[in-house]
Amino acid sequence: MAVLPADKKLPKRGRPAKMRENLLGGKSLAVIKMTNKQVRNPLALHKRKRVTTASLYDNEGVKSAVLKRAEEVQANLVPEFPSMIKCMLPSHVSGGFWLGLNKQFCNEHMPKQDTMIVLEDESGINYQTKYLVEKVGLSGGWRGFSIAHKLLEGDVLVFQLVKPTKFKVYIVKANGLEEVDGALGLLKLDACKKQMSHENLSTATEEIEYGSEDFGFDVLDGIRLSESAVDFNQVKSFKDFDILINGLVINPELSKHLQSKYYDLCCSQRSFLHEQLLGGLNCKLAAGVIAETINIADAIRASKLTTPPESFVTWQKTLKAFQTLGMNIHFLLDRLDQLKSLAAKSKRHKEAILERVNAEEEMRTLEKRLLEIKEITSRLDIEIQQLEGNAENYELKFQELTKAPW
Repeated sequence: MAVLPADKKLPKRGRPAKMRENLLGGKSLAVIKMTNKQVRNPLALHKRKRVTTASLYDNEGVKSAVLKRAEEVQANLVPEFPSMIKCMLPSHVSGGFWLGLNKQFCNEHMPKQDTMIVLEDESGINYQTKYLVEKVGLSGGWRGFSIAHKLLEGDVLVFQLVKPTKFKVYIVKANGLEEVDGALGLLKLDACKKQMSHENLSTATEEIEYGSEDFGFDVLDGIRLSESAVDFNQVKSFKDFDILINGLVINPELSKHLQSKYYDLCCSQRSFLHEQLLGGLNCKLAAGVIAETINIADAIRASKLTTPPESFVTWQKTLKAFQTLGMNIHFLLDRLDQLKSLAAKSKRHKEAILERVNAEEEMRTLEKRLLEIKEITSRLDIEIQQLEGNAENYELKFQELTKAPW
């Protein structure tokens, strides 16, 4: 048996307790560039990623799909603004609700003192959070954001620093892979307009052959070439309803629930709403546009007079972008205009009532003051009348008094 020199010690097995705590504690998995230390110690990096990832996902397929979608969202962001990806751990979405951020990212881009950071979600709603420099993370306010968006362990968030104290946040749900990610679809709209060509059709055909992980499961297996275009009048029931894009039936890109909702929308207009979509549009983007159209239609149905005006504006901008791509959704825009008008009139009605109440209150105050003034006037009239009879004698008596002997 070989004997080690006296000055050589056997390497200890396992990691030190402190390192184990760091691995299993509140540290989150972030998709960032490797630091020099990580490059020098690739084995430690591999073990760290393996342990953390294993604690997040049930299988490698889910992990790959969620991270892939998050990376695709990040890739479609405007490169002028720095961004990072965070995978949600239990400490982020329950218990203490603490969100640690990447130290290198914060050193390069974040403020150098404690400050309030705004988190803007995909709907344009802002949330105030407290950024702590020494702890490199978000505390106060993060709990509200997490609960409001029902974040769960394994969800992935893309943070884009659009202002020195403001993040735009895109959420990729780990348990929502059966539906199209609306955020990703919206991000691709501008890029799509610049890349419309028949090459996209060949790309879509290749996706049919090789499959894709963008939706977290094999949704492309059922896509097929259509034998011929179908007029909507030939659709007699949901079973006959096919969504045709560039000669491809893309029904599997959407869940049955979304297909049914879209069928109802098309029936309401007696036409395929996507029939005039720009030629060569990628099938995934087309599915994203359709899915987001359904979401907005549902949101319009669920809206109330108390719905924030900003929501109506966001829906309108999105639908107009879809209309530019060729979606026949004028009826949704018309409905939004009507709802906005009614909401504005209702708001003005409430404001007018409040103004009237204030005016009436001011009138009562003035009337009360007027009565007080009238009482003062009446009292003075009586006093003047009593003194007026002797007014001429006052001067004579005054002069006599001044000249009277001492």
